[in-house]
Amino acid sequence: MPSVLPPGDPAPADGSLPAESLSTLGEKGLGFYVHVPFCTVRCGYCDFNTYTAIELGEGVSRQTYADQAIEEVRLARRVLGERDHQVDTVFFGGGTPTLLPAQDLTSILGSIKDEFGLADDVEVTTEANPDSVDLAYLQKLREGGFTRLSFGMQSAVPHVLRTLDRTHDPERVPLVVEWAREAGFDQVSLDLIYGTPGESIDDWRTSLEAALASNPDHISAYSLIVEDGTALARRVRRGEIAMPDEDDLADKYELADKTLQNHGLTWYEVSNWATEESQRCRHNMLYWQGGDWWGVGPGAHSHVGGTRWWNVKHPKAYADRMSAKQSPAHAREILPEEDRRVERVLLELRLADGLSTDALDDEGRAALPEQVRRGLVTVADETIVLTDTGRLLADAVVRDLLP
Repeated sequence: MPSVLPPGDPAPADGSLPAESLSTLGEKGLGFYVHVPFCTVRCGYCDFNTYTAIELGEGVSRQTYADQAIEEVRLARRVLGERDHQVDTVFFGGGTPTLLPAQDLTSILGSIKDEFGLADDVEVTTEANPDSVDLAYLQKLREGGFTRLSFGMQSAVPHVLRTLDRTHDPERVPLVVEWAREAGFDQVSLDLIYGTPGESIDDWRTSLEAALASNPDHISAYSLIVEDGTALARRVRRGEIAMPDEDDLADKYELADKTLQNHGLTWYEVSNWATEESQRCRHNMLYWQGGDWWGVGPGAHSHVGGTRWWNVKHPKAYADRMSAKQSPAHAREILPEEDRRVERVLLELRLADGLSTDALDDEGRAALPEQVRRGLVTVADETIVLTDTGRLLADAVVRDLLP
Protein backbone atom coordinates (compact mmCIF):
# COMPACT_ATOMS: atom_id res chain seq x y z
CA MET A 1 0.00 0.00 0.00
CA PRO A 2 2.28 2.86 -1.14
CA SER A 3 1.97 6.04 0.91
CA VAL A 4 1.96 8.25 -2.20
CA LEU A 5 -1.03 7.86 -4.46
CA PRO A 6 -0.36 7.70 -8.22
CA PRO A 7 -1.98 10.09 -10.66
CA GLY A 8 -4.97 8.89 -12.61
CA ASP A 9 -8.24 9.88 -14.21
CA PRO A 10 -11.14 11.20 -12.11
CA ALA A 11 -13.18 8.46 -10.47
CA PRO A 12 -17.00 8.67 -10.57
CA ALA A 13 -18.53 9.85 -7.29
CA ASP A 14 -20.80 6.80 -7.21
CA GLY A 15 -17.90 4.38 -7.87
CA SER A 16 -19.47 3.01 -11.06
CA LEU A 17 -17.34 0.88 -13.37
CA PRO A 18 -17.34 0.39 -17.15
CA ALA A 19 -19.72 -2.32 -18.35
CA GLU A 20 -16.88 -4.12 -20.12
CA SER A 21 -14.98 -4.44 -16.83
CA LEU A 22 -18.00 -5.85 -15.04
CA SER A 23 -18.69 -8.35 -17.80
CA THR A 24 -15.79 -10.61 -16.74
CA LEU A 25 -16.19 -10.23 -12.96
CA GLY A 26 -14.78 -13.20 -11.10
CA GLU A 27 -13.61 -15.19 -14.11
CA LYS A 28 -10.14 -15.36 -12.52
CA GLY A 29 -11.39 -15.20 -8.96
CA LEU A 30 -12.86 -12.45 -6.75
CA GLY A 31 -11.21 -11.23 -3.58
CA PHE A 32 -11.47 -8.49 -0.99
CA TYR A 33 -8.52 -6.69 0.54
CA VAL A 34 -9.30 -4.81 3.76
CA HIS A 35 -6.71 -2.21 4.72
CA VAL A 36 -6.48 -1.38 8.41
CA PRO A 37 -4.25 1.72 8.56
CA PHE A 38 -3.35 1.73 12.27
CA CYS A 39 -0.04 1.00 14.00
CA THR A 40 1.21 1.53 17.55
CA VAL A 41 4.59 2.71 16.23
CA ARG A 42 5.91 3.43 12.75
CA CYS A 43 8.66 1.06 11.66
CA GLY A 44 11.63 2.88 10.17
CA TYR A 45 11.53 0.99 6.87
CA CYS A 46 7.76 1.18 6.33
CA ASP A 47 6.34 3.15 3.40
CA PHE A 48 2.78 1.82 3.75
CA ASN A 49 -0.25 4.04 4.28
CA THR A 50 -0.35 3.68 8.06
CA TYR A 51 -0.90 6.01 11.01
CA THR A 52 -0.09 6.00 14.71
CA ALA A 53 -2.60 7.48 17.14
CA ILE A 54 -0.92 10.89 17.20
CA GLU A 55 -0.87 11.05 13.38
CA LEU A 56 -4.60 10.45 12.92
CA GLY A 57 -5.80 13.88 14.00
CA GLU A 58 -9.29 14.85 15.06
CA GLY A 59 -12.37 13.18 13.66
CA VAL A 60 -10.75 9.77 13.16
CA SER A 61 -11.06 6.85 15.55
CA ARG A 62 -10.25 3.17 15.49
CA GLN A 63 -13.59 2.62 17.22
CA THR A 64 -15.59 3.72 14.16
CA TYR A 65 -13.39 2.15 11.47
CA ALA A 66 -15.28 -1.13 11.15
CA ASP A 67 -18.52 0.74 10.40
CA GLN A 68 -16.76 2.73 7.66
CA ALA A 69 -15.29 -0.41 6.10
CA ILE A 70 -18.69 -2.10 6.16
CA GLU A 71 -20.18 0.90 4.39
CA GLU A 72 -17.63 0.45 1.61
CA VAL A 73 -18.49 -3.25 1.33
CA ARG A 74 -22.11 -2.20 0.78
CA LEU A 75 -20.94 0.26 -1.86
CA ALA A 76 -19.07 -2.59 -3.56
CA ARG A 77 -22.30 -4.58 -3.71
CA ARG A 78 -24.10 -1.67 -5.38
CA VAL A 79 -21.29 -1.07 -7.87
CA LEU A 80 -20.74 -4.71 -8.81
CA GLY A 81 -24.46 -5.26 -9.25
CA GLU A 82 -26.30 -8.50 -8.78
CA ARG A 83 -23.74 -10.70 -10.50
CA ASP A 84 -23.69 -13.99 -8.65
CA HIS A 85 -20.05 -14.66 -7.83
CA GLN A 86 -19.03 -15.53 -4.32
CA VAL A 87 -15.84 -14.20 -2.77
CA ASP A 88 -12.89 -16.60 -3.00
CA THR A 89 -10.37 -14.82 -0.76
CA VAL A 90 -10.32 -12.06 1.85
CA PHE A 91 -7.12 -10.51 3.17
CA PHE A 92 -6.84 -8.06 6.07
CA GLY A 93 -3.59 -6.09 5.86
CA GLY A 94 -2.14 -2.93 7.25
CA GLY A 95 -0.92 -1.42 9.35
CA THR A 96 -1.79 -3.85 12.05
CA PRO A 97 -5.30 -5.25 11.58
CA THR A 98 -5.16 -6.96 14.96
CA LEU A 99 -5.05 -3.61 16.75
CA LEU A 100 -8.80 -3.63 16.17
CA PRO A 101 -10.96 -5.83 18.39
CA ALA A 102 -11.51 -9.29 16.92
CA GLN A 103 -15.23 -8.48 16.78
CA ASP A 104 -14.51 -5.59 14.40
CA LEU A 105 -12.58 -7.82 11.99
CA THR A 106 -15.21 -10.55 12.08
CA SER A 107 -17.96 -7.97 11.57
CA ILE A 108 -16.27 -6.69 8.41
CA LEU A 109 -15.87 -10.26 7.20
CA GLY A 110 -19.52 -10.88 8.05
CA SER A 111 -20.58 -7.94 5.91
CA ILE A 112 -18.69 -9.39 2.92
CA LYS A 113 -20.43 -12.71 3.52
CA ASP A 114 -23.84 -11.04 3.81
CA GLU A 115 -23.43 -8.93 0.66
CA PHE A 116 -21.65 -11.40 -1.62
CA GLY A 117 -21.47 -14.81 -0.04
CA LEU A 118 -18.24 -16.68 0.62
CA ALA A 119 -17.03 -19.67 -1.37
CA ASP A 120 -17.16 -22.97 0.50
CA ASP A 121 -13.35 -23.09 0.49
CA VAL A 122 -12.84 -19.36 1.08
CA GLU A 123 -9.40 -18.31 2.33
CA VAL A 124 -9.57 -15.54 4.95
CA THR A 125 -6.22 -14.14 6.11
CA THR A 126 -5.21 -11.47 8.56
CA GLU A 127 -1.76 -10.10 9.14
CA ALA A 128 -0.78 -9.80 12.80
CA ASN A 129 2.14 -8.60 14.86
CA PRO A 130 3.28 -11.21 17.40
CA ASP A 131 2.68 -8.78 20.28
CA SER A 132 -0.84 -7.79 19.16
CA VAL A 133 -2.69 -11.08 19.80
CA ASP A 134 -3.29 -13.69 22.46
CA LEU A 135 -4.99 -17.08 22.44
CA ALA A 136 -8.45 -15.68 23.20
CA TYR A 137 -8.15 -13.17 20.36
CA LEU A 138 -7.12 -15.85 17.87
CA GLN A 139 -9.95 -18.11 18.99
CA LYS A 140 -12.43 -15.31 18.25
CA LEU A 141 -10.98 -14.87 14.78
CA ARG A 142 -11.19 -18.58 14.04
CA GLU A 143 -14.76 -18.78 15.31
CA GLY A 144 -15.60 -15.74 13.17
CA GLY A 145 -14.49 -17.39 9.93
CA PHE A 146 -10.79 -16.57 9.56
CA THR A 147 -8.76 -19.46 8.14
CA ARG A 148 -5.20 -18.15 7.82
CA LEU A 149 -2.74 -16.04 9.84
CA SER A 150 0.34 -14.19 8.65
CA PHE A 151 2.63 -13.12 11.48
CA GLY A 152 5.16 -10.32 10.95
CA MET A 153 8.22 -12.01 12.43
CA GLN A 154 10.80 -10.20 10.22
CA SER A 155 13.82 -11.44 12.24
CA ALA A 156 14.74 -13.49 15.30
CA VAL A 157 17.78 -11.33 16.09
CA PRO A 158 17.22 -8.45 18.55
CA HIS A 159 19.69 -5.99 17.01
CA VAL A 160 18.14 -6.51 13.56
CA LEU A 161 14.66 -5.90 14.96
CA ARG A 162 15.92 -2.70 16.62
CA THR A 163 17.29 -1.41 13.31
CA LEU A 164 13.89 -2.10 11.74
CA ASP A 165 12.13 -0.42 14.72
CA ARG A 166 10.20 -3.63 15.37
CA THR A 167 9.07 -3.77 18.99
CA HIS A 168 8.04 -7.40 19.52
CA ASP A 169 10.06 -9.94 21.49
CA PRO A 170 11.34 -12.55 19.01
CA GLU A 171 10.74 -15.26 21.60
CA ARG A 172 7.00 -14.54 21.33
CA VAL A 173 6.81 -15.88 17.76
CA PRO A 174 6.75 -19.61 18.62
CA LEU A 175 4.18 -18.83 21.30
CA VAL A 176 1.74 -17.12 18.93
CA VAL A 177 2.16 -19.92 16.39
CA GLU A 178 1.33 -22.41 19.16
CA TRP A 179 -1.74 -20.34 20.07
CA ALA A 180 -2.78 -20.27 16.41
CA ARG A 181 -2.69 -24.06 16.27
CA GLU A 182 -4.62 -24.32 19.53
CA ALA A 183 -7.22 -21.92 18.13
CA GLY A 184 -7.70 -24.23 15.15
CA PHE A 185 -5.72 -22.53 12.38
CA ASP A 186 -4.29 -24.96 9.82
CA GLN A 187 -2.62 -22.21 7.78
CA VAL A 188 0.06 -20.15 9.50
CA SER A 189 2.60 -18.01 7.66
CA LEU A 190 5.65 -16.11 8.89
CA ASP A 191 7.03 -13.01 7.16
CA LEU A 192 10.78 -12.42 7.15
CA ILE A 193 12.98 -9.57 5.92
CA TYR A 194 16.62 -10.01 4.95
CA GLY A 195 19.33 -7.47 4.15
CA THR A 196 18.85 -5.15 7.12
CA PRO A 197 21.99 -3.05 7.68
CA GLY A 198 24.17 -4.80 10.22
CA GLU A 199 22.59 -8.22 9.64
CA SER A 200 25.27 -10.88 9.11
CA ILE A 201 24.75 -14.07 7.15
CA ASP A 202 24.75 -15.90 10.49
CA ASP A 203 22.04 -13.55 11.78
CA TRP A 204 19.93 -14.43 8.76
CA ARG A 205 20.56 -18.14 9.26
CA THR A 206 19.43 -17.74 12.88
CA SER A 207 16.19 -16.13 11.75
CA LEU A 208 15.49 -18.84 9.19
CA GLU A 209 16.14 -21.61 11.70
CA ALA A 210 13.99 -19.90 14.34
CA ALA A 211 11.13 -19.52 11.87
CA LEU A 212 11.34 -23.16 10.82
CA ALA A 213 11.41 -24.31 14.44
CA SER A 214 7.83 -23.07 14.74
CA ASN A 215 6.78 -25.37 11.86
CA PRO A 216 4.87 -22.79 9.80
CA ASP A 217 2.99 -23.85 6.69
CA HIS A 218 4.23 -20.89 4.66
CA ILE A 219 7.11 -18.42 4.75
CA SER A 220 7.51 -15.15 2.88
CA ALA A 221 11.04 -13.73 2.72
CA TYR A 222 11.55 -10.27 1.24
CA SER A 223 14.71 -8.29 0.73
CA LEU A 224 14.78 -4.96 2.54
CA ILE A 225 14.00 -2.03 0.26
CA VAL A 226 14.98 1.43 1.45
CA GLU A 227 12.00 3.56 0.42
CA ASP A 228 12.32 7.32 -0.07
CA GLY A 229 10.72 9.31 2.72
CA THR A 230 11.16 6.67 5.42
CA ALA A 231 13.17 7.04 8.62
CA LEU A 232 15.47 4.30 7.35
CA ALA A 233 16.19 6.25 4.16
CA ARG A 234 17.05 9.32 6.22
CA ARG A 235 19.49 7.29 8.30
CA VAL A 236 21.13 5.99 5.13
CA ARG A 237 21.35 9.51 3.73
CA ARG A 238 23.02 10.74 6.93
CA GLY A 239 25.57 7.93 6.71
CA GLU A 240 24.45 6.29 9.93
CA ILE A 241 23.86 2.94 8.23
CA ALA A 242 24.73 1.47 4.84
CA MET A 243 22.41 0.65 1.98
CA PRO A 244 21.71 -3.07 1.53
CA ASP A 245 24.38 -4.69 -0.65
CA GLU A 246 23.16 -6.53 -3.76
CA ASP A 247 25.68 -9.37 -3.41
CA ASP A 248 24.74 -9.78 0.24
CA LEU A 249 21.04 -9.89 -0.69
CA ALA A 250 21.74 -12.57 -3.31
CA ASP A 251 23.70 -14.68 -0.82
CA LYS A 252 20.87 -14.43 1.70
CA TYR A 253 18.23 -15.32 -0.86
CA GLU A 254 20.16 -18.42 -1.86
CA LEU A 255 20.56 -19.39 1.79
CA ALA A 256 16.83 -18.92 2.36
CA ASP A 257 15.87 -21.00 -0.65
CA LYS A 258 18.25 -23.84 0.25
CA THR A 259 17.29 -23.85 3.93
CA LEU A 260 13.56 -23.69 3.35
CA GLN A 261 13.55 -26.34 0.65
CA ASN A 262 15.64 -28.63 2.87
CA HIS A 263 12.86 -28.32 5.44
CA GLY A 264 10.09 -29.18 3.00
CA LEU A 265 8.95 -25.73 1.87
CA THR A 266 8.91 -25.27 -1.91
CA TRP A 267 9.00 -21.96 -3.71
CA TYR A 268 5.87 -21.03 -5.65
CA GLU A 269 6.63 -17.32 -6.13
CA VAL A 270 10.04 -15.70 -6.04
CA SER A 271 9.63 -14.57 -2.41
CA ASN A 272 7.23 -17.20 -1.11
CA TRP A 273 7.53 -20.85 -0.01
CA ALA A 274 4.86 -23.32 1.15
CA THR A 275 4.80 -26.85 2.52
CA GLU A 276 2.31 -27.90 -0.16
CA GLU A 277 0.18 -26.39 -2.88
CA SER A 278 -2.84 -26.06 -0.60
CA GLN A 279 -0.78 -23.79 1.68
CA ARG A 280 -0.04 -21.21 -1.00
CA CYS A 281 -1.54 -17.79 -0.33
CA ARG A 282 -4.49 -17.89 -2.73
CA HIS A 283 -5.22 -14.20 -2.24
CA ASN A 284 -1.77 -13.22 -3.46
CA MET A 285 -2.10 -15.72 -6.30
CA LEU A 286 -5.24 -13.85 -7.32
CA TYR A 287 -3.15 -10.67 -7.60
CA TRP A 288 -0.36 -12.36 -9.51
CA GLN A 289 -2.72 -14.08 -11.95
CA GLY A 290 -4.82 -11.04 -12.82
CA GLY A 291 -7.97 -11.73 -10.81
CA ASP A 292 -10.47 -9.17 -9.52
CA TRP A 293 -10.38 -7.67 -6.05
CA TRP A 294 -12.00 -4.81 -4.19
CA GLY A 295 -9.72 -2.92 -1.81
CA VAL A 296 -11.49 -1.51 1.24
CA GLY A 297 -10.02 1.33 3.28
CA PRO A 298 -7.84 4.45 3.01
CA GLY A 299 -5.38 4.23 0.13
CA ALA A 300 -6.56 0.72 -0.81
CA HIS A 301 -6.17 -0.29 -4.46
CA SER A 302 -8.74 -2.30 -6.41
CA HIS A 303 -8.91 -4.02 -9.78
CA VAL A 304 -11.91 -5.29 -11.72
CA GLY A 305 -11.72 -6.36 -15.34
CA GLY A 306 -8.88 -4.04 -16.34
CA THR A 307 -10.10 -1.01 -14.37
CA ARG A 308 -7.88 -0.10 -11.43
CA TRP A 309 -8.70 2.51 -8.81
CA TRP A 310 -7.34 3.69 -5.48
CA ASN A 311 -9.00 5.29 -2.50
CA VAL A 312 -8.29 8.60 -0.81
CA LYS A 313 -5.25 8.27 1.38
CA HIS A 314 -6.00 9.74 4.80
CA PRO A 315 -8.41 8.03 7.22
CA LYS A 316 -10.19 11.34 7.82
CA ALA A 317 -10.87 11.85 4.11
CA TYR A 318 -11.99 8.23 3.89
CA ALA A 319 -14.32 8.59 6.88
CA ASP A 320 -15.87 11.72 5.36
CA ARG A 321 -16.58 9.92 2.08
CA MET A 322 -18.14 6.97 3.86
CA SER A 323 -20.26 9.24 6.05
CA ALA A 324 -21.57 10.94 2.90
CA LYS A 325 -22.15 7.52 1.26
CA GLN A 326 -19.85 8.50 -1.60
CA SER A 327 -17.21 6.38 -3.27
CA PRO A 328 -13.84 6.77 -1.53
CA ALA A 329 -12.05 6.38 -4.88
CA HIS A 330 -9.47 9.10 -5.42
CA ALA A 331 -8.68 8.26 -9.05
CA ARG A 332 -8.65 5.38 -11.50
CA GLU A 333 -7.21 4.11 -14.77
CA ILE A 334 -8.59 1.82 -17.44
CA LEU A 335 -5.72 -0.35 -18.58
CA PRO A 336 -5.17 -0.81 -22.33
CA GLU A 337 -4.70 -4.39 -23.46
CA GLU A 338 -0.95 -3.86 -23.94
CA ASP A 339 -0.55 -2.65 -20.34
CA ARG A 340 -2.46 -5.70 -19.11
CA ARG A 341 -0.17 -7.95 -21.13
CA VAL A 342 2.93 -6.28 -19.70
CA GLU A 343 1.60 -6.69 -16.16
CA ARG A 344 0.87 -10.33 -16.86
CA VAL A 345 4.50 -10.91 -17.87
CA LEU A 346 5.78 -8.98 -14.84
CA LEU A 347 3.73 -10.98 -12.38
CA GLU A 348 3.28 -14.47 -13.78
CA LEU A 349 6.95 -14.90 -14.61
CA ARG A 350 7.62 -14.75 -10.85
CA LEU A 351 5.52 -17.88 -10.31
CA ALA A 352 6.76 -21.46 -10.21
CA ASP A 353 3.74 -22.30 -12.38
CA GLY A 354 5.36 -20.09 -14.99
CA LEU A 355 4.22 -17.84 -17.83
CA SER A 356 2.67 -19.03 -21.06
CA THR A 357 4.71 -18.08 -24.11
CA ASP A 358 1.57 -16.60 -25.66
CA ALA A 359 1.95 -13.64 -23.26
CA LEU A 360 5.07 -12.51 -25.14
CA ASP A 361 5.03 -10.35 -28.24
CA ASP A 362 7.25 -11.08 -31.25
CA GLU A 363 10.26 -9.28 -29.76
CA GLY A 364 9.87 -11.09 -26.47
CA ARG A 365 9.69 -14.47 -28.18
CA ALA A 366 12.80 -13.58 -30.16
CA ALA A 367 14.62 -12.78 -26.90
CA LEU A 368 13.58 -16.02 -25.22
CA PRO A 369 16.27 -18.38 -26.63
CA GLU A 370 19.01 -16.18 -25.17
CA GLN A 371 17.42 -16.42 -21.71
CA VAL A 372 17.38 -20.21 -22.06
CA ARG A 373 21.01 -20.24 -23.26
CA ARG A 374 22.08 -18.20 -20.22
CA GLY A 375 20.34 -20.66 -17.92
CA LEU A 376 17.85 -18.12 -16.59
CA VAL A 377 14.64 -19.83 -17.73
CA THR A 378 13.39 -23.17 -18.96
CA VAL A 379 10.65 -23.63 -21.54
CA ALA A 380 8.45 -26.72 -21.61
CA ASP A 381 4.92 -27.17 -22.93
CA GLU A 382 4.92 -23.49 -24.00
CA THR A 383 5.49 -22.43 -20.38
CA ILE A 384 8.41 -20.26 -19.22
CA VAL A 385 9.75 -20.92 -15.71
CA LEU A 386 12.60 -19.14 -13.95
CA THR A 387 15.57 -21.29 -12.97
CA ASP A 388 17.23 -20.90 -9.57
CA THR A 389 19.68 -18.44 -11.13
CA GLY A 390 16.84 -16.74 -12.98
CA ARG A 391 15.02 -16.03 -9.74
CA LEU A 392 18.02 -14.00 -8.59
CA LEU A 393 17.83 -12.00 -11.83
CA ALA A 394 14.06 -11.99 -12.28
CA ASP A 395 13.81 -8.25 -12.93
CA ALA A 396 16.50 -8.43 -15.62
CA VAL A 397 14.78 -11.39 -17.28
CA VAL A 398 11.51 -9.44 -17.39
CA ARG A 399 13.26 -6.45 -18.94
CA ASP A 400 14.73 -8.65 -21.67
CA LEU A 401 11.36 -10.28 -22.44
CA LEU A 402 9.61 -6.90 -22.54
CA PRO A 403 11.97 -5.04 -24.91
